[in-house]
Amino acid sequence: MSTAPETTADQIDNHIRTIADELSVGVAQVKATALLIGEGATVPFISRYRKEATGSLDEVAITAIRDRLEQLAELDKRRAAIFKSLIERELLTPELKAKIVAAQALNVLEDIYLPYRPKRRTKATIAREKGLAPLAEHLFEQAQLPFAEASGEDPVSLATAYVNEEKEVASADDALAGARDIIAEKISEDQACRAAIRQLFIDQGTVQSKMLKGKESEGAKFRDYFDWQEPVRTAPGHRVLAMRRGEKEKILSLKVGPPEEAAVPVVERQFVKNSTPCARQVAEAANSSYRRLLSLAMETEIRLDLKKYADEEAIGVFADNLRELLLAAPLGRMRTLALDPGFRTGCKLVVLDAQGKLLHHDTIYPHTGGAKAQQAGHVVQELAKRFEVQAIAIGNGTAGRETETFVRGLGLASSITVVMVNESGASIYSASEVARDEFPDHDLTVRGTVSIGRRLMDPLAELVKIDAKSIGVGQYQHDVDQRALKRSLDDTVASCVNAVGVDLNTASKELLTYVSGLGPQLAGNVIDFRNENGAFTNRSQLKKVPRLGPKAFEQAAGFLRVNGGKNPLDASAVHPESYSIVKAMAQDRGCDVKEMVGNEQAAAGLRLEDYVTETVGLPTLQDIVAELGKPGRDPRDKFEVFSFADGVEKMEDLQEGMRLPGVVTNVTNFGAFIDVGVHQDGLAHISQLADRFVRDPNEVVKVGQKVSARVLEVDLERKRISLTLKEG
Repeated sequence: MSTAPETTADQIDNHIRTIADELSVGVAQVKATALLIGEGATVPFISRYRKEATGSLDEVAITAIRDRLEQLAELDKRRAAIFKSLIERELLTPELKAKIVAAQALNVLEDIYLPYRPKRRTKATIAREKGLAPLAEHLFEQAQLPFAEASGEDPVSLATAYVNEEKEVASADDALAGARDIIAEKISEDQACRAAIRQLFIDQGTVQSKMLKGKESEGAKFRDYFDWQEPVRTAPGHRVLAMRRGEKEKILSLKVGPPEEAAVPVVERQFVKNSTPCARQVAEAANSSYRRLLSLAMETEIRLDLKKYADEEAIGVFADNLRELLLAAPLGRMRTLALDPGFRTGCKLVVLDAQGKLLHHDTIYPHTGGAKAQQAGHVVQELAKRFEVQAIAIGNGTAGRETETFVRGLGLASSITVVMVNESGASIYSASEVARDEFPDHDLTVRGTVSIGRRLMDPLAELVKIDAKSIGVGQYQHDVDQRALKRSLDDTVASCVNAVGVDLNTASKELLTYVSGLGPQLAGNVIDFRNENGAFTNRSQLKKVPRLGPKAFEQAAGFLRVNGGKNPLDASAVHPESYSIVKAMAQDRGCDVKEMVGNEQAAAGLRLEDYVTETVGLPTLQDIVAELGKPGRDPRDKFEVFSFADGVEKMEDLQEGMRLPGVVTNVTNFGAFIDVGVHQDGLAHISQLADRFVRDPNEVVKVGQKVSARVLEVDLERKRISLTLKEG
């Protein structure tokens, strides 16, 4: 009996070489990254603080290595399960074992295993039970050898010997039909045949959607796909997901595959070797095999592959958009009055101090006319004066533009910044456990308005409190693989949080959760320690936080900032493990470490090569020098005030040819959605994003980008606005 091979060092080395080839990076880089990941290091930490080990791989490459290692581990896991199954049933031969070990793709592995996989009762199984396997073998062999009809051994004569009423084989035709079922299954399980048909589906296959009868009015949103066809090879992910959704909602039928007249000959050529009567039986079996088995199996497989590709594309777009939103320019710590607009129910109002603490809340009615509207103006004016308000944040939902017009007409001090804020997800936050814990004595409306105000001050710190899927910068997010989506978005949030850095003394638990090496439990422990012992005065105090051990400290410390502490390096991105290097630099310059921090000329004249050690090389030293020049520098852009066009507040105000200021709210593979201040985003199709050909919308637009858009068309009935960013 053959045994299953264990995962060996050679296999791991093979995986590393495979990944290096796929990503076009060095084997040593992949090996070092794999080792760090295996030790529990996070992607942001490896990218920022282990450049010498990885050859300065960025987060994208490190994430790709991590994900591919996991995929290959899953392949090994499946390989082991197959070995176990074969060994238990005493089917594993040296030849089969070698094939399985050599398989480097899951579909290849499954094709090898398919003939040996335990099956439910099929037509071929039933035919074998009737004793027809020898007949099938005879027919299958004769298809590949000259056949002498003169011998009398034609298929019908051969089949007559298998007629057996007890086994429900009533005639020679029944026997031949059963034999063909066995041959058809054999063909469908042939590895080479499956590979050829798979390639045919990719090369000549099409994705076809049609409207189901009687669904015209019900499925209007899928009108573009009522009679649609395009090649599998070039079908873009967003259209694949749209058609799949139409199928799920029972509006469309969906079919994937090549023309049958192109597929059947591919199968026949592999198994039909001449024109003898037996060969014609095999040809008939090949035809049946394709129609009943191969085409269905391959359609399922290709549909899954298309879905996987579409998911990856959609998740990538969502992650890119989320990154832009999270890294939007913060207004900074300012005393802020926030308004959540509404017509009938009024506008919810809160006042926050510069740290985002709730000072006051109220409800005003600026849009009802009369005394209530006048009173609303007095309230805003009085609160702005009493709390010395520096900024006013207005949610961009229903009545947003009208509320902005109302505020701007109050004659407030010109020093007060008035900003429309994207409120997407604020209602999700207001009903969350996080919001209830933070404001147990206030209702949903107050919590949501607080979120709008804080989002203006620091988008990243506020948005991490919301499930990323609820922020509204993706497409088909409910249709894609939810596990893959969550992981990608979590990676994106963590990347942004660690890129910006976190103030250890003001950060919420939600923000700390995304810091490298922490997570929910340790983040909570940090908050508890801070509440019990007061503000952190240095990074070293982190070591006193319960359960925060050396590894977690190593991973987290560089991304946490302690402002105003004794050691100025604690407020920078210089990792504590490199403090001694900065101290040595300061000694060589004849100054104090404090004089090095914030001084762009501090390291001038130093030979960085003199500070190279076994673990610290030039990449880290260059980072240290850059950080000393601008310690704790926020990588986000500087905040710029943006205003929509006056007098354009609803779709009815739009006219073709108008050029309006707008903000990109979502980027998809087919274009960009843009808010021009009329409560309905317009779409600039990919063909309208620039005066040149654009392959990828992300080349020219980003979420949050301010643009000048011209109105091409307004469809009030369908609530659609077509825009262009072209100059002409």
